[in-house]
Amino acid sequence: MPDDPIPQPVDAEGFAAADSPPPWGTESFDERMVRLNRKARGLVKSPGVYLMKDHKGVVLYVGKALNLPDRVSSYFLPSTALGYQKQPMLDIVHDFEILQCESEWEALLTENRLIKDVRPRFNVRLTDDKTFPYLAVTQNEDFPRVFVTRNPTGAGDEDLRKLLKGAKVFGPFANAGSLREAVQVLQRVFKFRTCRLDIIAGDEKNKRFRPCLLYAINQCTGPCADKITKEEYGADVDRFVRFLDSKRSVMLRELREQMQAEAQALRFEKAAALRDQIKAIERLDERADRKDGWQPETENIILEPDKAIKSLQRTLGLEEPIRCMECIDIAHLGGGETVGSKVCFIDGKPFKSEYRRFRIKSVDGGNDDYASIREVVSRRYREAGEGSELYPDVIIIDGGLGQLHAALEAFQQLNVKPPMVISLAKKEELIYIQQRSEPVRLGRENPGLRLCQAIRDEAHRFAQHYHHILRRKKTLGED
Repeated sequence: MPDDPIPQPVDAEGFAAADSPPPWGTESFDERMVRLNRKARGLVKSPGVYLMKDHKGVVLYVGKALNLPDRVSSYFLPSTALGYQKQPMLDIVHDFEILQCESEWEALLTENRLIKDVRPRFNVRLTDDKTFPYLAVTQNEDFPRVFVTRNPTGAGDEDLRKLLKGAKVFGPFANAGSLREAVQVLQRVFKFRTCRLDIIAGDEKNKRFRPCLLYAINQCTGPCADKITKEEYGADVDRFVRFLDSKRSVMLRELREQMQAEAQALRFEKAAALRDQIKAIERLDERADRKDGWQPETENIILEPDKAIKSLQRTLGLEEPIRCMECIDIAHLGGGETVGSKVCFIDGKPFKSEYRRFRIKSVDGGNDDYASIREVVSRRYREAGEGSELYPDVIIIDGGLGQLHAALEAFQQLNVKPPMVISLAKKEELIYIQQRSEPVRLGRENPGLRLCQAIRDEAHRFAQHYHHILRRKKTLGED
């Protein structure tokens, strides 16, 4: 039963404020939902934070939105289902307030600051401080790294404690997934590194190191391969930290002033780099499109790559997000012209400039998939095994348990081992995972499985295409 009505504040003439809700207990549930929905639909279309309140003004829940009217109004529709933990909130919510923000990232920071201070009862994810994710930017390295951690003090982990000494730490954050997505978006602008490499400025081995694919897609400046100076990289990280500490409009004004100063000093390359950062910041709220340069013929394979990647990450039990995946397949016809293929996907989308083909040399006329896999793995990952480049986050082998063991045998011969190797068997579509005795069987509609199938099928298509080329050359006597 609702509490007794509480008198509403009135002005000198006895009138309630125009936006004041009616006294608690004077509306039915449906009338209250209609009123709140109408108020939400009238909000300005903007990113921001909303605070749900009860009739006493106590904050019940804090959330963020890219589009305030769409998100807030969704709570008050007849079909709304918030789940068993938040659904009871609708029985007591009486009003809400909003705070407009300049960007989704600012809304994320504002949301978490308010949740930390207010601790609303329906923000159920924040019941245990130890589970909070934080964003850390190291300060005691030549090339600072950016990463997400749930241990901001490094307690119980000496290596992490040293790494976090003097680091700038932001948080806590309510949602690790949202935080990691925000980091990926901002990495496109400031191109900081997120890897775990210990990079020392001036080290000669940096010149021989092959940068990871984030450098190839212009999301990292490649300090590991001596592609940027310590000073230039530090300036980018400083701008990133200032971006987190200030409003976007302030940051843009400062960048424009720096760009003009560089241009007047005839340092046009630095001015152009600043210009590109300005444009990237202005486009932060834009969403991916086919114009981004991904391959249109395979874009329909996975409709929601982010969802698929998160699903696969849970299945494999990986703590770090999956960015780069590669798949190896073998193709032959009766043992003749055996070939291998390696395809690469970044963030769930194909990256064709990193596709590779291998003409098998160690198998003469026989049908030996295991030997072929060992050869392709040895040739493709030789430099990663020597520590001269990074492995992809996940390596998929087309086949079952035998093919997985063949790949792992090849990796055992290398000094540095890959983080995760799996195989995907046809027909039953079982996933075999390194160091696990039993395969994983997922539902056919599981997004993580569908992503693996899409990558496997693309590797098979690429291998078959090369195999047909070689067969045609051999049959027709072409060079």
